[in-house]
Amino acid sequence: MSFAKIAVVGAGVMGQGISQTVASTGTEVLLVDVNEEQLKASLKSLSDEMDREIERWGMTSSEKKAINSRIKTSYILEDTADFPLIIEAIPEDLSVKKGLFSKLDKVCPPETVLVTNTSTLSITEIAAATMRPEQVIGLHFLNPVPKIPLVEIVRGLKTSDETYDKIKDFAQSLGKTPVKVFEYPGYVTTRIIVPLLNEAMHVMMEGVATAADIDNAIKLGYGFNIGPLALADKMGLDVVMDWMENLLNELSDHKYNPCPLLRKMVRAGHLGVKTGQGFFKYDKDGNRILDE
Repeated sequence: MSFAKIAVVGAGVMGQGISQTVASTGTEVLLVDVNEEQLKASLKSLSDEMDREIERWGMTSSEKKAINSRIKTSYILEDTADFPLIIEAIPEDLSVKKGLFSKLDKVCPPETVLVTNTSTLSITEIAAATMRPEQVIGLHFLNPVPKIPLVEIVRGLKTSDETYDKIKDFAQSLGKTPVKVFEYPGYVTTRIIVPLLNEAMHVMMEGVATAADIDNAIKLGYGFNIGPLALADKMGLDVVMDWMENLLNELSDHKYNPCPLLRKMVRAGHLGVKTGQGFFKYDKDGNRILDE
């Protein structure tokens, strides 16, 4: 099923990527955030990222213009009232997400499908904040959204077959390969990748090898396109630590306990690509600065 228009709530990195991906299929998008300045910054960031794609011959100027023309913005949540599909892309905080879904439930008509982009939190618990749990579902996009061909469709306890079928068709209309997931902490991708990232950080902390050598070992030894430490930098070290803490809280398994080195880096504000410093250093365009 295709939707004539959708609303994306949350104008951060994921919200920007989802908006671009949806708009590139010809669908109208309303990007919503409570902060008007954040919306302006998000549009600039999205424009800059598409400019870099144009420089890499990954997109044309006309495609960028078409995408921009389909993305409108608002800082008023009530503006989502007549949208048949709403995708939430705010930070991984269960209480905040539940609060948002409770508001959306009151604003939107009963037939509206509500989607969360959470990577670790319970769809069932988020859905419980609404009067329509059968129409709440998870759609876990991976960053960068326009380039990663996978999306996890996560069913909560009460998600209906009709809602799942609609969202599966929607995911395929975006050119994504959907993976059906029955709710469990971390789903598939996050649950599997987090221990790998954590162990790579422990190997570095223990002085076994440098960050560059750890990443090269995994890339060349196992055919990865990117090493675990560079991947963590790209995801955002604060985001990765949040995932670990959520999984640790849900599963009480020590393998999800964030590496002390990760905790120290997050406290120091070294969050990866977005701050220019993580396990590696990056320029303002997010390109890695190679060691001398």
